[in-house]
Amino acid sequence: MSQKKPNLETLTRRERQIMDILYASGQATAKEIEEKIPDAPSGATVRTILKVLLKKGHIHHRQEGRAFVYEPKATPAKAAQSAVKRLLEVFFQGSLERAVSGLLDARQPSSEEELARLETLIRQAREKSSQP
Repeated sequence: MSQKKPNLETLTRRERQIMDILYASGQATAKEIEEKIPDAPSGATVRTILKVLLKKGHIHHRQEGRAFVYEPKATPAKAAQSAVKRLLEVFFQGSLERAVSGLLDARQPSSEEELARLETLIRQAREKSSQP
């Protein structure tokens, strides 16, 4: 029987907050997560959510002394890709053009080099889309 891959797009708000903390720090104990989470729920609630994330396959843990240290299973790159997909769907109705326009409205490229790299990415995307 094959194990179902965790779906980062179906996380609750609290699960996503905890995953964001774990991606940013790489690893954390329940107490460290509780200290970093905005409008933190009780420590018992944080531990319950961590158990749910373990069961869903999003994180793993190891014991260090009396505490468990939690880490995300997915790489930061995979998590970023999932976050970008969610951002596109939720805020830009799936439109890459709207997303790029929104990003450029929020922050202009910081240098000519960055602008050149963006142009290269667009050229590569164009080439990729024209291939059979």
